[in-house]
Amino acid sequence: MAIILYARKSVERENSISCETQIEYCKMMIRPDERDEKVITLIDNGFSGGNVNRDGFQKMMKLIRQGKISKVVVYKLDRISRSLSDFVNILQEFKAYKVEFVSSQEAFDTSSPYGELIVKILMVFAEFERTSIINRVTQAYAHRSEMGFYMGGRQPYGFELVPTIIHNIKTKKLEPIPSETEQIQYIFEVYSQENISLGKLLNILTAEGKLPLNGSSWSTAKLSSMLKNPIYVKSDSDVYDYFECHGTQMITDVSMFTGEYGAQLYGHSKHNSNSPDWSDMKLVLLTHKGIIDSGIWLKCQYKLEKNRQITNSCCNRTSWLAGKVICEKCGHTMTTVKGKVNKNGEMRRYFNCTGKSHLKICTGTHYTVYAEDLENMVCECITEKMSVLTDIGIKSNQKGTSELNDLKLKIKAVEKAENQLMETILSGGLNNDLLDLANQKATQLKRDKQVLYDKIDEYNYKHEDSGVIVDLAKSWKKADYSRKKSVAEIMINKILISEDGNIEIIWNI
Repeated sequence: MAIILYARKSVERENSISCETQIEYCKMMIRPDERDEKVITLIDNGFSGGNVNRDGFQKMMKLIRQGKISKVVVYKLDRISRSLSDFVNILQEFKAYKVEFVSSQEAFDTSSPYGELIVKILMVFAEFERTSIINRVTQAYAHRSEMGFYMGGRQPYGFELVPTIIHNIKTKKLEPIPSETEQIQYIFEVYSQENISLGKLLNILTAEGKLPLNGSSWSTAKLSSMLKNPIYVKSDSDVYDYFECHGTQMITDVSMFTGEYGAQLYGHSKHNSNSPDWSDMKLVLLTHKGIIDSGIWLKCQYKLEKNRQITNSCCNRTSWLAGKVICEKCGHTMTTVKGKVNKNGEMRRYFNCTGKSHLKICTGTHYTVYAEDLENMVCECITEKMSVLTDIGIKSNQKGTSELNDLKLKIKAVEKAENQLMETILSGGLNNDLLDLANQKATQLKRDKQVLYDKIDEYNYKHEDSGVIVDLAKSWKKADYSRKKSVAEIMINKILISEDGNIEIIWNI
């Protein structure tokens, strides 16, 4: 093992101590029992202490990392570095390699309790400096995100970055690339179709030779990431509702969701996409035009949410209720399983909790829920439900129009005002006169919202295709597997199975 005597001097100044004199002072710190050890002298003459890019210093660190050094001696602490964070990191590395560090002029010796105390104090200041820097960067990032700046990351396929000015700040914005956006629109349209899985979508793109124009290749992971990205959607009130229902923090005001611009979802780096709670994520509108209609984009999201469950319920043809049956105890999907052949030669399918079979976090139901029995029961319930809806016309052109979206946005604005008014009333800070005014305002808001709902009903009535009238109950009785699955997709939100086998249908309509 060897001892290093290190000296540094940035510039020649009158009355400044030379590197040679520094080394002489360092020699005095060698104890008698260390006289036989090899002594290495390293000097950095004309180098600043503001960084560690110094020949002598780098050679010293290399020898330390090789385990050849037992002690480092300097004239003063600042000879090693004038940067607090660098100095603390250096001391930590010395400690990791069991290297003593001694300063001849400051009685600093890491082998002594006093030296250890100084190291800990310096580490506290360094940690404070690092935390302050992280907080400043985080706050700046959040502020720029909320202003609608594109915050980087992997550039999404279909866009290029072009210079722009937002709020008098030079930055870059996304600009659609026509040739690539055509591919993206095709991908969303194909995947939104029934019975098209990510795997089938990949096969279709490959068979048709629709490869990425940037020279890469498609994969189900890439396609899934693209389909989930709100960068592409023409964000309107329905998109706002979708993210708000998931608990997402909505940064941009609802009035801006006019169906024109794309959005950016950002937030916690360890967000669990399988969780229905997105409260750790934020959504903000950007300045680029969206390229996918909200109806198609949302249809793809609902399919992707099913794909994220333990099994791919969308493609499971063992029951037209697949993906809708949920274990009430653990909240996970119940899938169909083929049972053993009984004495009559029948093989009966039953629903099994994936929280029990896959994740081992649930005990499942105490009673066997046979698929055929549940299908028959739900079939009767849908028949009763449809009897009420008999002769209702199929309405068209109800979504995607600016007129309807504007009505929805106005309802959102009224609801926001109602919530703010309610918080004011519940705070208890209003006197009787102000409370009366608040109640009057609440009544007026309620009337305004009802007027808007009436306008939506009027709009739907005007756009109703009266030539297409169906008897839903009759059609349902003749429905095949695919039609039953489609109807269940529209009418049923989920079917809850309790631990005791009780069944509850949660309807969408």
